[in-house]
Order: sequence, then C-alpha cells, then structure tokens
Amino acid sequence: MLKLLVVEDHALVREGLVRLLGQIEEGATVFEAADFESALTVLDNEEEFDLVLLDLALPGIDGFAGLDILRRRYPAMPVAVVSAFDDTPTITRVLNLGASGFIPKAFSGEALLSAVREVLAGNIFRPSGQNGARLDDATPVPPTKVSVRPDEVGLTDRQAQVLCLMVRGLSNRDIADQLDLSEGTVKIHATAVFKALGVTSRTQALVAVARYGIDFENVF
Repeated sequence: MLKLLVVEDHALVREGLVRLLGQIEEGATVFEAADFESALTVLDNEEEFDLVLLDLALPGIDGFAGLDILRRRYPAMPVAVVSAFDDTPTITRVLNLGASGFIPKAFSGEALLSAVREVLAGNIFRPSGQNGARLDDATPVPPTKVSVRPDEVGLTDRQAQVLCLMVRGLSNRDIADQLDLSEGTVKIHATAVFKALGVTSRTQALVAVARYGIDFENVF
C-alpha cells in the first residue's frame, strides 16, 4: 500500500492534493502537514513513506532548506516538489538539491498523478517543454533565506564568471580581455547564461541575479 505525505501550507491546495493522491491506487494512505516542522514530526512518528510532495513557499523552514534536510535525514525516500514557482532556475536548483521531480501546480490532476507515478517508478520527473518563465512575465520567486551558488541555477564555472563580470558592468569585449577569451566565445557563454536564467537580455539577467540572490564569492 502506498504511503504519501503532502507538505503544503495553503489548506485548500493541501486538501485538494490529498484527495487527488488518494486516487492513485486503491488503499493509498495520504498524510498531510501545513509546515516543514510538522512534516518532520509526521515522518518521525510514522514508518517509511513512499513519497513526500513538498511545496517551496512554506512558513518557517522553506522548501529549499526543507528539501536539503530531507535528503540528508532520509536519503532513500523520494521527494517531489510541487510548486507554482516553475521557472527554469528554480527547477534546476530543486533537482540539484536532490529532488526526484518537479511538478508545477499548474498541472491538471491527471498530469500531476502521471508525474507522481513517474517518480514512484524511480524516475526523475521534470516537466517537458519547460523553457523557463521570463522575468517580464512577472513570475514570482519563492522566498529563500540563503544565497544561491551559480551551479545551483545551472551555470557552469565559466558562465558564472561571465555573469559576474556582467554584474560589474563590463562589456563583452572587456569580459573577453579579463578572461582571455575571444569576444565571440563570451557571446556564446552569455547566451547560455540567459537560457539558464530564463531571460533574454543583460538587464533581465541582472534582475535575476538580485532576485535569486546568486553569490559570486567563489567564482574566481
């Protein structure tokens, strides 16, 4: 019999997920928690769970910190994030933190159940065709209490260096001189940076750096 835990602070959403997940198979048991601390109590008091579905924007310990704790404390237990914050950097960061899947809240009930089944089958679920929301779409960013390393949002070391120098106001030519690269190579890295951040311009990239709290302390 499947045993699932839903961690979601909005009661209406939580109750809807519990009812929906109860349909995944006959006899499935679905527990619920309104915050991460309550979720830990449930996990400590019950036997092993087949899957935890975790929201990101939780009160107290947020979903990012909570996911890190769960991966350390229960390394064999799959955790899937279910969130409205479905931009590319958030999805990349979640999967890099060890989530078994990212399921957008915009999914239909049928699509959500299909995604959950994928995770239960041992696969990593990432929504197909996810190209990232643009900053000019005013996509909300979940709260986070800590800075984010560039690799957590999908940037390579070189891409992080290029972005760092963009933040400092250097032109592509100046960046090329600083990194001993050709200007064409810098443009290629810049395009990759924009794609990773889900943006289309330098201005939007700088906004993304501020919104995600990207930390460049160790890029050089």
